[in-house]
Amino acid sequence: MSLFNFSKKQPNIPKRRLSGDVSRMRMPSATPSGVFRRNRTLTGTTSNHLDSVSAKSDLESTRTRVHHLTIQRRKIGSIFSMILLASILIWTLVNNFTATAVVSVSDTNISRHVNASTYEKVIQDYLDGNPISRLSFLIDQVSLTTYVTSKLPEVKNIVTRGSAGVGATNFVITMRTPVAGWKLNDKQYYVDSEGMPFEQNYFSAPSVQIVDDSGISLQAGTTAIASKRFLSFVGRVVSLSKANGYTVIQAILPSGTTRGLEVKLKESSSLVKLSIDRPAGEQVEDMARAIRYFASHSQSPQYIDIRVSGKAFYR
Repeated sequence: MSLFNFSKKQPNIPKRRLSGDVSRMRMPSATPSGVFRRNRTLTGTTSNHLDSVSAKSDLESTRTRVHHLTIQRRKIGSIFSMILLASILIWTLVNNFTATAVVSVSDTNISRHVNASTYEKVIQDYLDGNPISRLSFLIDQVSLTTYVTSKLPEVKNIVTRGSAGVGATNFVITMRTPVAGWKLNDKQYYVDSEGMPFEQNYFSAPSVQIVDDSGISLQAGTTAIASKRFLSFVGRVVSLSKANGYTVIQAILPSGTTRGLEVKLKESSSLVKLSIDRPAGEQVEDMARAIRYFASHSQSPQYIDIRVSGKAFYR
């Protein structure tokens, strides 16, 4: 009976396929476009420098390429900026370097030709002794003027005025204008309003000439007679008198002394006696007060002596 039929229950296992009935799938060929497909081994390198350009383009993503290009662009920009900065620095140094001095004169009313080579040589001597001053923006104008005036006293001031070409700088010189002159032993001396004596005059002859009535022999020493202190004093007196409204027409070195001065004024017939041992400013003030006093009293003395401070002697 089927009730007592003990048959083995077969497991639910699929049957094995026969090898002859199995059709294998053809694998795709390994083409360059399939290197990133599933179940494939990725080969490459982490280096940014590859031997093959095509391999690099295959292995690098778009984002990586943009990153690398940005870095290269920054490097090139930095190099270009450094080159540009260096070029500007070199051009600035070359443009401000003084290899040659070119001299010009600021005064337009000079009456004589100025030999520029004489002053250019002195400036070159200064630059040779001060090499750093060859850069125009480092030059000491005061030191340069002091050096040039010590060699050439007729120079009043000197300044740099831009470039005169590659390696050349323009130096503008201001000459001293004489207010008084003195001819001694066939040698002409001049003095300007600041009391600076000099010998080379490029302007017309001054109207005030110093008359030497001292009677001192020239063999006693021309330098002592025509001292810088005396010429400076004469220049100050002429300049200060003009500032106070008086014009000196003649300066006289009195007889028997080299420490006194007598001046004749256009506005007064009185001869004024001064001393170089007193400041010129104080004596000119005393002179002006004395002349006004005598004018207010309708007096015209032969001379006014103001050599003593606070007193005026007259006759």
